[in-house]
This record gives sequence, C-alpha cells and structure tokens, in this order.
Amino acid sequence: MTTLLDRFLHYVSFDTQSRAHARQVPSTEGQWQLARALQKELTELGLKNVTLSEHCCVMATIPANVDYPTPVIGFISHVDTSPDFSGKHVNPQIVENYRGGDIALGIGEEILSPVMFPVLHQLIGHTLITTDGKTLLGADDKAGVAEIMTAVARLMQGDIAHGEIRIAFTPDEEVGRGTEHFDVAAFGADWAYTIDGSGLGEFQFENFNAASVTVKIVGNNVHPGTAKGVMVNALDLAMRFHAEVPATEKPQFTSGYEGFYHLHGIKGSVERAELSYIVRDFDRDSFETRKQKLIDIARRVGKGLNPDCYIDVTVEDSYYNMREIVEAHPHSIELALQAMRNCGVEPDVKPIRGGTDGAWLSFKGLPCPNVFTGGYNYHGKHEFASLDIMQKTVDVIVDIARLAAEKKS
Repeated sequence: MTTLLDRFLHYVSFDTQSRAHARQVPSTEGQWQLARALQKELTELGLKNVTLSEHCCVMATIPANVDYPTPVIGFISHVDTSPDFSGKHVNPQIVENYRGGDIALGIGEEILSPVMFPVLHQLIGHTLITTDGKTLLGADDKAGVAEIMTAVARLMQGDIAHGEIRIAFTPDEEVGRGTEHFDVAAFGADWAYTIDGSGLGEFQFENFNAASVTVKIVGNNVHPGTAKGVMVNALDLAMRFHAEVPATEKPQFTSGYEGFYHLHGIKGSVERAELSYIVRDFDRDSFETRKQKLIDIARRVGKGLNPDCYIDVTVEDSYYNMREIVEAHPHSIELALQAMRNCGVEPDVKPIRGGTDGAWLSFKGLPCPNVFTGGYNYHGKHEFASLDIMQKTVDVIVDIARLAAEKKS
C-alpha cells in the first residue's frame, strides 16, 4: 500500500522548478514528467475522465457513489516549485519524533533551528521532513499533491459516501501562470479548494490585490566637467522617486491586513534608470490609491524636466482579492471549517499575504478558498513539512467530500 510519505518522497524527486519569463506553459520539462506520472497514477486508481491538457493541467473525476444529486466539488494543487531556489536532486531527511533543538541539514553547517524558526516548538513529537541544506524541499506544493492523491485513494475505497469530485494539478503557479489555461467549464465543479497553505488549521479565502509597477526614467548624460545646467541624472531622479514612497509601508514593516510598496529591482545609469515595484493591499479602494500615489510621485519628481527627459510609470494589475467572490458562496467556507473541527483541527482563518491560484480561479467563476498542507519555510533550504499535519490535511479533504454529499443539490 502506497503511503502519504511514499507519495510525497516520490513527487519531490521530480525537478519541477518553474522558470520566470518563459514564453511557454509549462515553463520547464520537469513539470510534464510529474504531470504524466500523476495522470498514470490517477488512471490506475480507477478515476474517470483522466486528462492531461496541452498546457500540462491534469484533471480527473471521482464518480459519485450516492444516488442523489450533490454539489460537485474540486481539489487543486500545483506541481511546480519556486524558481527562487534549486529543486534539483532533492534529498529529504526524515526526523521521527522530533524532540526539539537544532536539526542538522545534511553533513554541512546548515541547520534548522527553533531560534530562527520558533514554529518548531509547536511540532515536538512530529515526524518532520527536511532538506539536506542544498535544495528546497518542494512541500510547496507537492505536499498538497501528495495529500490530494492520498485522499483520492481513500475515497476510491468506496466506504465513504460522496458526490462527484474533481481533481486538478496545475503548472507554473509560482510564476503566476498556473491558471492561465485552466478550463473552468471543463473542470465542472461548483466550487473547489486549493490545497496550498501552510500551518495546521490554516484556512484562507482572501488575498492581496496585486499590481506590478515599472518606473522608467530618461535623463541626459554629458561630460561631468561641462554638466552644469545640462545633465539630468536618471539615478538621482530614481533616488528622489523612491524617497517619496512611504518609508514604513514596506514589507519589512507590515503584517496582517496592512498593504505595502515593495521595490524589488533597480537598474540604470545617468542616461536611463528603471525601478520595479510590486504594490499590495487587501482593500480595493486602498489598492487603487496606492497605484495612483506612485503616478503622483512621478509627476512631482518629473515636474520641470526638459521635454526630452521624463518619468514614465506603467501599472499592470496581477490579481485581485478573492474574498468578494468566495464570500458569496459561504457554504464553501462553512464546509471546510466544519471538516477541520470534525478532524480535531482548530481553524486558523487568516488572509494570504500574497497570491494563489484560487484567486485567479475565483474570478474565472470557480470559488476557491485555500487549505493548509503542513509545509513551512517555503522557497528555500530551510523548507520542511510535518507528516502529522499532512495526514490531518488528508483527513480534512476526505471529510469535506463526505460533508458535501450531505449537502444535496
């Protein structure tokens, strides 16, 4: 019998690191390899309508085993891992019955320490899965994939009453293209859950509104010895621009429902400079105000420049807060919270200070809140997962399916 741990260790062996700015979807070949393996496994488990799209989205159906109409629900995870850190040759370590203290990662000097990551204090006695300090682990989101697949195997045993259930695995979530080619109509669910959260009980149905802002500055470069009254230093203008961005409204100073401006790239010379920002806010009106503020700063800093010199601001919205969609379908929230309580898990409802495939899917017509996976410290060498919490996620998925069958259409 294939266990949850077996599945997880198998899935993280695939190098599915996505690549930003790639033209094709999926952005890397490794995602195809894992998608084909999942397609094969779903078929062998006996699911129906198992498909793999031209853009690497796996879909499948668990047929209903009740003879009355029920809502069709879905469970979704992504197969790619972050481009921020290597996902090649992942070599997981299993720490059974964690007793506290530092965990050596491999044979080098890297450690996983409760001093730096206090959440470890809450995981005494758990079986932890860590990296060897050389790669990320891939719990984001192969923990979710393994949990869905294990729940699928459980439901296919047929002893739990459930309606029709749809399963999907998507590519390129980490580079913001996971649902670009997702066929909501073909998926055919009334609502779904992304299994892509973190700590025990975490449940999310709201996320940031997000935009990317590019500030392009054109100056005028001449010899510094004869520059008076002629030179316009684009780098000076860039510094003046950023100095007007509210100093305390940056990621390192914000939490909870606080939005921010984040300068994540800067390049240039005297002639030309470019600033790259991301803008985030949970409230749509505040989000619009933040974007306008950057435009207003550009106008002030650029006022009086020679017509050949200018500051240009390009704003591109990335995604929106799914709360306005999901709250119109309260049953999707209530069902998950009840399933958690039934499984002995206290719900920890919080906003996502980031984005999710669920946000895109919600605005495409598929309400899609997010459920915990038991993974922590995503996107780096300190990533780890609790097998105990992962098993709780499996239990919650199964109970959501059971409860949905009690909610007759």
